[in-house]
Formats: sequence, structure tokens, C-alpha cells
Amino acid sequence: MSAELLKLAESVARSAGAHLMNRPATFTFTEKSSAVDFATQMDQQAEELIVKQLLAARGDDGIIAEEGSAKASSSGVTWVIDPLDGTVNYFYGLPGWNVSIAAKDKDGVLVGVVYAPSINGFWSATRGGGATYNGDKIKCNDPITLDKALLATGFAYDLNLRVTQGETMANLLPKIRDLRRNGAAAVDLCYVAMGAIDGYFEASLKEWDHAAGGLVATEAGAIISGRGGGAPNSELVICAGPALHAALLPLI
Repeated sequence: MSAELLKLAESVARSAGAHLMNRPATFTFTEKSSAVDFATQMDQQAEELIVKQLLAARGDDGIIAEEGSAKASSSGVTWVIDPLDGTVNYFYGLPGWNVSIAAKDKDGVLVGVVYAPSINGFWSATRGGGATYNGDKIKCNDPITLDKALLATGFAYDLNLRVTQGETMANLLPKIRDLRRNGAAAVDLCYVAMGAIDGYFEASLKEWDHAAGGLVATEAGAIISGRGGGAPNSELVICAGPALHAALLPLI
């Protein structure tokens, strides 16, 4: 079943990515959790396109999607969708925004696809089947020591939480090689998977932010967790190769 789900996810992601490449001249906005957290008409349109195509092919599957689409599953498979990960990048015309689609069952994520057409990046993975970037097998960097680590992160929409995040940055920066802020969680996880960065951490992520990219990373040999090594959650997501992941856990 994984092969069937992956083929569908890849096709739908490419379709949504092609739609998003037609960036509009003007945007309409929907404010979400704060004034700096918003969706555009393109987030909505991409989600509608993705959900319609997935359910046309597999009508009994469930849906969990960032912009509110939701449906219970009667097949045992649920799609977890971020139709436009990196909305701020998209709005400003910056690269790295992406379409993130995962399918999960009772045992976790089965397949994951992340498509970033602005950088010609297509990542995919199946549980137990490895991960690829533009069709080529990928592996994370490991072992990496903390002082040689290139990390990426993102910042929460909660302005009070940003203060705490700034303190974490100040503590971490003297201990690592450098830090990047790319603006799209799914692509950051895929960058860990392919060795473009060594590790990634971010607070306040939702399941749709890390479901697909997290599978790509773990299938490439990385570990993804929450604080203390538990499951990734809205409090914190940490992803890196095994050696670096162990070094980061006590610091973040």
C-alpha cells in the first residue's frame, strides 16, 4: 500500500506546487493565532486542490490539514497536509516554501512527500523504504560534534515565546558552527535528511509541519524527537543525526 500512497502523494504535491508557482499580484489574508500568523488565498486554494484530489482517489481516507479541512478515516489511513509550508516566504517572494503531504496509519507515518518548486526540491520517503531527494537516495550527516554543527531553527508566532527562544539562541551560538533560519519547517527537516544542515529544532510546530519531513529525515538516518527524547510535539521538535541529537537534547 505504501507504494500506492506515495505515488498519489507525489502526483498531488506536484499539482499543488504548480498551482502555487502562479503567485498572485495581490493577496488576501486571514489572521490566525496572532497578527504575524496568517494564511492567504493561496494556502486555501492549495488545500482545496489537495483534499479534492486525495479524496477523489481514496474517498474513505481521513484528512487533517492546516487550513481546517478535516475528515475522519474509515480506511485506517489519514492524510496530514500542510498545503503551503512557509507562507511568509511565499508572500515575500522568498524561496523554500513547499507543499507537505504525509499519510499515516495506526503505527505512524507511512509516506511523506515535500515539494519545494521554487528550489526544484522534491523529497519523498516510505516507512522502512528510505528517503530520496529528486530521485536519489539520501542520508543525514553523522557523526557530527556540536562544535562543527550547522543548525537551523524557526521562531514561534507567540511573541512571548520568542523571548525564550532568543535566550536559547544566545546559549547555543557559542557552542556550534553556525545557525540558519530558512522559514519552512518541512524543508529544514529535509535539509537534515540530505546533509545540507546537521540539525534542526523549533518550538510550536503542528503535526502537519513535521509529519512528512520528519519521515524523510528518519528514513535518512536522523532522529526526530521532542524535549527529553519523547515524541515530537507542539512544545518542541529536535531533529539531527544520532550523535548530534544526543548532544542537543540537554541544551534546548
